[in-house]
Amino acid sequence: MKNFLYALPVMFILFLSACASSSAPEVNDEDKTAEMLYNEAYDYLEKTSYQKAAETFDKVELEHPYSKWATKSKLMSAYSYYKDEKYDDAIIALDRFIRLHPGNKDIAYAFYLKGVCYYNQIAPSQKEQSATKDAYETFSQIIAMFPDSEYAADAKAKMALIEDHLAGHEMAVGRYYLENKEYVSALNRFSTVTDKYQTTNQIEEALYREIEIYTILGLNDEAGQKEEILRRNYPEGKWSKMAAKLIKKD
Repeated sequence: MKNFLYALPVMFILFLSACASSSAPEVNDEDKTAEMLYNEAYDYLEKTSYQKAAETFDKVELEHPYSKWATKSKLMSAYSYYKDEKYDDAIIALDRFIRLHPGNKDIAYAFYLKGVCYYNQIAPSQKEQSATKDAYETFSQIIAMFPDSEYAADAKAKMALIEDHLAGHEMAVGRYYLENKEYVSALNRFSTVTDKYQTTNQIEEALYREIEIYTILGLNDEAGQKEEILRRNYPEGKWSKMAAKLIKKD
C-alpha cells in the first residue's frame, strides 16, 4: 500500500528550505539563534540524520517559542520523524501543529502528511485495520476541508485504494468464517462489502459468497435475489457463472 506520491512532501520541503541558509556561523549551543538552530536542523535533514534533525527542530521551539522559526520547526520536526519512519511520533507532532495553528498556510499539508503516516502503516488485509481506517478518515478530512488544495486529488485516490483494502479485509475474515462453517458471521462480513464497498474489486465475489451461504442455509429466495443482482451487473463474470450453477443445482 506504500505507493503514495513522494513528490508532494519533497516539493514542500524544498519550499521551506528557501528560508534556511547553510552558512550559519560556529557558535556555542546556548548562543545560537532560532534561525541558526533551524539551519542546523535542516542540514541534518539533508544529510538524512533524521533523528538529529527532529531533535534540533524541537529545540528551536523549546528555546525560541515565540520566534517565526518555532512554527516552521513544528512542521519540520514532524516531517523529520516521517522520513525516519517514526510515524507515531510524526502524527503526535502533526496533531499538535494542527491544534495550535489551524489557520496556517501549510495546514492542508499537515493533514496530508498525517494521512500518509497512517497510510504507511496499513497492515495486510488479514490483520487489524485501525491505521487503515485512520488514514481514510484523515484523507476524507482533506477533501472536505481543502477540496481545492494540491493534496485533494491524491487523497481521493488513496481513499479508493483504502476502500479496496478494507473490503479485502472483510472478505478475508468472511472466508475464514465460511471455512469454519460459521455461516452467519461469514454472511455479515460479505454483506458489509456489498453494502459499503460496492465500487471495489471485491464486490463480485462478495455477492457470490452471499448466494453460497444463503444456499447452504436453505434461503433460496434470498439466494435467487442476490444471483439476479450479480448476473445483471456482471453477466460475463466467473462469479456469475458459478452462482448460476449453484442456483440450478437447487
